[in-house]
Amino acid sequence: MSEIILHHYPPSPVSEKVRVVLGLKGLDWRSVTIPRLPPKPDLMPLTGGYRLTPVMQIGADIYCDSQCINRELERRIPEPTLFPGGAEGMAWGVGRWTDGALFDLVVTLVFADAGDDLPEDFKADRGPLYFGPGFDMKAIGEKLTETLVQLRSQIGWMDERLADRDFMLGAAPGLPDALCYYLIWFIRGRYSKGPEFLEQFKHLLAWEKRVEAISHGTPKDMEAAEALAIAKAATPDAASPSDPTSLEPTGLGPGDMAAVVPTDVSGCPAVTGRITQITSQTIALARSDDRVGDVVVHFPRAGYRVTGV
Repeated sequence: MSEIILHHYPPSPVSEKVRVVLGLKGLDWRSVTIPRLPPKPDLMPLTGGYRLTPVMQIGADIYCDSQCINRELERRIPEPTLFPGGAEGMAWGVGRWTDGALFDLVVTLVFADAGDDLPEDFKADRGPLYFGPGFDMKAIGEKLTETLVQLRSQIGWMDERLADRDFMLGAAPGLPDALCYYLIWFIRGRYSKGPEFLEQFKHLLAWEKRVEAISHGTPKDMEAAEALAIAKAATPDAASPSDPTSLEPTGLGPGDMAAVVPTDVSGCPAVTGRITQITSQTIALARSDDRVGDVVVHFPRAGYRVTGV
């Protein structure tokens, strides 16, 4: 297998989730630091326009969204498993909560707490992305108390889960630990009263230290130009089997042109390409760019809209 390359930046909370998964599996990987804000000129040739963070590259195969990245890491490196005790389906469902409603609450908390102290460029970019066009910082600020109420309740569920176990699934760490930890990491680091707020969750605090100790595997820095050269020199992996077209609600199948766009955030451009694989869980698009040659870009189905073009 070609080297695992993660395109990310250190303060990215979703990247922290993937970095923990890399640590859980004890992997060596290459780290390409990308800009926090667009434009991202050395990422767009790989993804075809997908702008969210992080992105994983293995040769000429590009994996977008942490759900897709973690699924592929488990497929390629099944041991140690992300699902000790056999919790695969449940763990993906937990991810739709942590990456959906719970993530929205944490982002609202960070924006409401920071208010006018948020850097203007960051506010102008992330505000429409998370809250939609015409977002109102005053209205977001007024949600601070209710957001804390909701977070206290839902983080309390994590604390209850950890009352008699070291990790979310028991004695060994797994994907649910990464899914929950990155939000606690985000609250602690980006909410001005984060450490004080988290003090009430005693079981969670002990678990947080255990997950932190897992670390991130063994990263080694790589320049973006080298990553692009690797993609250009590589050939995408052979396509995995697709589901029967009769089961695919869109009616699309391998060989069709399609566009993929996330549904959980606003204002992201669609990525277009020729379908090489389409299943209930993933879709892969073949596309070309002068800087990277032929690549295949992979997306999850949950949280993404696929349409024919």
